Amino acid sequence: MSFIGVGLRKEHYPYLRKGEPVRISWFEAITENYMDTQGRPLEMLESIRKHFPIALHGVSLSILGGTFPDKKYLQRWKELIRRIDPFLVSDHLCWTEQSGNYLHDLLPFPFTKEFLEFAIERAERIQEILGRRILLENVSTYLSFPQNEMTEWEFISELSKKSGCGILLDINNIYVNSVNHGFSPSEYLRSIPWENVGQIHLAGHTDTGEFLFDTHSRPVAKEVWELFSSFSDKIQGIPILLEWDEDIPGFPEMEEEALKAKSILESVSK
Repeated sequence: MSFIGVGLRKEHYPYLRKGEPVRISWFEAITENYMDTQGRPLEMLESIRKHFPIALHGVSLSILGGTFPDKKYLQRWKELIRRIDPFLVSDHLCWTEQSGNYLHDLLPFPFTKEFLEFAIERAERIQEILGRRILLENVSTYLSFPQNEMTEWEFISELSKKSGCGILLDINNIYVNSVNHGFSPSEYLRSIPWENVGQIHLAGHTDTGEFLFDTHSRPVAKEVWELFSSFSDKIQGIPILLEWDEDIPGFPEMEEEALKAKSILESVSK
């Protein structure tokens, strides 16, 4: 059974308020857009929550930052979880903060044994504070480190196995990184412990001519759909989400793009 969702974006609030037909099954809300407000955005989220399952997806945890995530941030996150009761909670495997300065980018790190132990300890502490499992997403990157001692998929696999966190597998990010860094996306997907994958992300990227850039500004690329189809037997039953954050189309168009995933899964299962 396919479980297809889209990112909840303010551009679609008017459409959703009208009670227009919705064919997707769930929404993913950006955590930070709702944890610091008691106003209309939170009212909108609670209204949608009455009718649809919600996943919370953060962008500012900075799990691998120089300092442990701020206590007040974690408390506000925990309060939003209590209020919304999401079926999934996730953030990114990266860092965004250093010495109190937030850079608003999802920044890469070296795949070393030392960093792996660091990430495991951080993930365990955060899950203990929240009192629940979190999913961590592989991010798109545009540089690699000469200190790397393992592949990205080996790092994420070990982190998940040893910390108990789930994997939010972004197939577009895998494809973007495979082109930018020269590895096989199929090998990446074959090597992941699929029993730990709790969610799939899909999105569109931009080809700059020199590298691929994860823009979330267009439909999913043909190559990403091909990867999705190739691993459809693994993906069956995992919640799938389409992200679209720039040049956002109307809700029906975005929903149509998301439902391509359902069509692919149904066609290959026949």
